[in-house]
Amino acid sequence: MSVRLFVGNLAYDVTEAELVEFFSASGKPLSVRLLTDRETGKPRGFAFVEFSDAAQAEEAIHRFHQQVFKGRPLVVNEARPREEGAAPRPNAFAQGGRSGGPVPREREGAPRPDQPTRTFGPDAVPRGKRKPRGASSRGERAPKGPLRELTRGQFFAGGVDDSQDDQGADDVAFWARETSDNKDEE
Repeated sequence: MSVRLFVGNLAYDVTEAELVEFFSASGKPLSVRLLTDRETGKPRGFAFVEFSDAAQAEEAIHRFHQQVFKGRPLVVNEARPREEGAAPRPNAFAQGGRSGGPVPREREGAPRPDQPTRTFGPDAVPRGKRKPRGASSRGERAPKGPLRELTRGQFFAGGVDDSQDDQGADDVAFWARETSDNKDEE
């Protein structure tokens, strides 16, 4: 019975031939499958290596797990089978995320695994295509003039003798008494 191993943390320039040569130290692998991105065709950084014998696969796990290959420590373990009914992870373009196609809804209101749970608005315009800032067409600012003086609130004069103000208050009291006395005489 064949055993399939997952090999992760691969360098992006690794080829299948190099992986066959590297893993042949524990036994000749039946197949090596280096996965690539569907959209770009670039390597995804992991592969599946299949051995015909379980003993060879166990030896490969013990021998090559955390072994440095092309400057990176490999992650080697037995590949887990896909869960029952699980489809490959959806791609945003295949699901209609940016291409505008229909998006299936599993459950209303539930976040989908292929979309972020929080959205922060539309993407920003690239820097080279932004409108210039400011009033002029080149985005330069005009020189500023002097600051305006704001005249609000109460002003208090410091060091002014307030004794004359007290005299004015006495004068008002005097005139009030005198007018009231004149009314009594009439």
